[in-house]
Amino acid sequence: MKNIRNIAIIAHVDHGKTTLVDALLQQSGIFDEHQAVIEQVMDSNDLERERGITILSKNTAVQYKDYHINIIDTPGHADFGGEVERVLKMVDGVLLIVDAFDGPMPQTRFVLRKTLEKHLQPIVIINKIDRPNARPAEVLDLVYELFIELDATDEQIEFPVLYASAKDGAAFYELPQEITPELIANSSIEPIFQTIIERIPEPQGSVDSDFQMLVSNIDYDPYLGRIAIGKIENGWVHNKQEVVIVNHYDPHKKVVGKIGKLMIFQGLERKEISKAEVGEIVAVTGLEDLLIGDTICDPEKPVALPFVKIDEPTISMTFAVNDSPFAGREGEYVTSRHLRARLERETY
Repeated sequence: MKNIRNIAIIAHVDHGKTTLVDALLQQSGIFDEHQAVIEQVMDSNDLERERGITILSKNTAVQYKDYHINIIDTPGHADFGGEVERVLKMVDGVLLIVDAFDGPMPQTRFVLRKTLEKHLQPIVIINKIDRPNARPAEVLDLVYELFIELDATDEQIEFPVLYASAKDGAAFYELPQEITPELIANSSIEPIFQTIIERIPEPQGSVDSDFQMLVSNIDYDPYLGRIAIGKIENGWVHNKQEVVIVNHYDPHKKVVGKIGKLMIFQGLERKEISKAEVGEIVAVTGLEDLLIGDTICDPEKPVALPFVKIDEPTISMTFAVNDSPFAGREGEYVTSRHLRARLERETY
């Protein structure tokens, strides 16, 4: 557990969050020499790639020296607040990325407020310092003002600051006097890795306690079915282990199940393992009757963990059957049965 770090990356749209994740993945050696490096590797959704934004949280992990660093790329917009809330439940610190010209923006404020409320350790990265009109010193002052406005504690305000050009894969402890090609060529993203190790605390919990895993997200695979994603809060678990699913807010729920595959995140893939311990963010299959907010735990002592309170959505939608003359011509899956299956898969 001492060699695990769980972090989220938060930023306003177009401040370089996904580009920085690309750099972290590439410089950690995740991609083999023969692999083509895909830009925006964490934007797997078509709409995300088109718009350059993050809507759904994504999990990845890198190995830096002896440390396993779980990285979660999060939405930067209040409209996707539910995703943000669930992500922050899994991590112990955040990388707050701010554009060296734009400074903190409204979406930065929303996610930072949630971060400070949960007493997570922030690391501030002033990105795009190579922009011709960059003003990193002024932007840093604006970041301090934002922390004060959000009632950050003295400890939270003493955050480490790094300066970066994510598209060049370069980060610095101090602001360079001049950004030159030679400076970029001799720099790397390592200051970010090192600061994560030194300043983000290790996960809490006890390996000797009974197994508890809080389900913070659910993915879907056409072959594996529903995949529960969450952090092991206590104890340890192995594949094929019998477990029970309970819910803090539904005392009557008690579903017995058996874990199929147990996986950790490694780069952009999931790596199957036989055992995982407290602090790890894992994905498990074989448990169909579960929802976000459920606790997967030891059948001998099924104790549910409380889940986060998620803000009410800012947008509501009504779905109805298309009764226009063009009904049935819009796409491949147009029946109400297919629509219902897709909606249920996205919302549960």
